[in-house]
Amino acid sequence: MKVIQHLIRTPESAIGLGILVLLALVALLAPVLSPGDPLRIAARPLLAPFTDPSFPLGTDRLGRDVLAGIIHGARTSLAVGIAAAFAAIAFGFCIGLTAGFAGGLVDEALMRVVDAFQIVPSFLLALAFVSVIGASAPVVVIAISLGAWADPARLTRAQVLSIRERDYVASARVIGMHPVEIALKEILPNALPPVLALSAIIVAAAILTEAALSFLGLGDPNVVTWGSMIAEGRNILRSSPSLSIFPGIALIVTVVGVYLFSEGLTKTLAGRRAEE
Repeated sequence: MKVIQHLIRTPESAIGLGILVLLALVALLAPVLSPGDPLRIAARPLLAPFTDPSFPLGTDRLGRDVLAGIIHGARTSLAVGIAAAFAAIAFGFCIGLTAGFAGGLVDEALMRVVDAFQIVPSFLLALAFVSVIGASAPVVVIAISLGAWADPARLTRAQVLSIRERDYVASARVIGMHPVEIALKEILPNALPPVLALSAIIVAAAILTEAALSFLGLGDPNVVTWGSMIAEGRNILRSSPSLSIFPGIALIVTVVGVYLFSEGLTKTLAGRRAEE
């Protein structure tokens, strides 16, 4: 509760949290706000925005409702971003915890693997993975997490290397606690907060990566995404720029909201550590 109170008091996190809560409500209530399939043909093609109350943002060149696409696209973007971030942080945290606590050859081997993944740009890795395996929502999540887990792993290792030399960890060793028990009870709770602060950045990067893959035609073709909507609108950008502008604005607002929330969360965690 104290963390939430501090978050609300921080201007960045309050704005970011408000944006994210609104987006989450839109995503959860998408079937209510826009019933039916957002990919269905709903009206005549290229209906201009703000000319028909039934289609406030108009229709695309196939006659699909642009507003329905944006509403349902929020669900896709948030689902992919959160799932990819969770997978990347969980895997990276386990690798970093193992490397930092075990040390020696295990640490060296795992860190060389981390270096190998960090050398390759995350988007190129995701692009190659989806191109080889095929486009679907689970594949996109795995592809994004493959390029994102290395940073949480390195940050976790750095935290563990610092925490394992502290007095309370030494005391746990003296009283005979098992190494696994020390790692889970003494090190994990203290190493986790900085990694969680990184999660918001990973979510933002995952949303952008998913949009870029969809823009290139490598997203899940069975769901509507903001990236695919932007790609659809680029072919008639001069005559109907709104087809790319509206999903682009939605994407920008989402990433800015995640970034502001991340900034506020980082400040809140830093303030709590300073108080301790």
